[in-house]
Amino acid sequence: MTPSIMIVSIGFVILSMLISLVLKSKFASYSKIPLSSGLSGKEVAEKMLKENGIYDVQVISVAGFLSDHYNPANKTVNLSPDVYNGVNVSAAAVAAHECGHAVQHAAGYAWLGLRSKLVPAVQVSSRLVQWVLLAGIILINRFPQLLLAGIVLFAITTLFSLVTLPVEFDASRRALAWLNRTNVTTQTEYPKAKDALKWAAMTYVIAALASLVTLIQYIMVYQNRNR
Repeated sequence: MTPSIMIVSIGFVILSMLISLVLKSKFASYSKIPLSSGLSGKEVAEKMLKENGIYDVQVISVAGFLSDHYNPANKTVNLSPDVYNGVNVSAAAVAAHECGHAVQHAAGYAWLGLRSKLVPAVQVSSRLVQWVLLAGIILINRFPQLLLAGIVLFAITTLFSLVTLPVEFDASRRALAWLNRTNVTTQTEYPKAKDALKWAAMTYVIAALASLVTLIQYIMVYQNRNR
């Protein structure tokens, strides 16, 4: 890894850590605010699915903190214990967001379909990219094709990060519209749910920017290899 790439990488790591700290602080704060509707995260998720005409998606609890996700392969909304059992603003926001992905899936949302198609390629590239790029930098003068291969692998992960952005923002948009429309959150609770999802989205933005900037730097290293 060249010095410039290392500096940029460290900078984005620090920024990502700061945003992660803010996100955890926001969720911890909003998890202390009881939801006036009295619904748990599980109940919020089930209600949103039902009201969107989705009956083939199961809401389950999975281990971990902020491990919440929607799995389109087996049609499950996976909620962490704090969200699944929580009766607070944070739990409602996260549960509705993950159901936003289920609504996307049911509606045939194009960006979600593209992200799902990229998953197999990303799984392969993520296992190889670090080693191929490292070997490519070391052998850049003798075997520049190796660095080029690493750039292609890294480009796949970057594309995945960029495609993830509209998927996540749209899921939050659907979640917030539903929370507001159904009065699951009150006028004082809704802005807090919106703020929580905003900071969650920021983690994806930083990851995408970091990946894009690093990709550009590797491309520049490849282009300037003979100078």
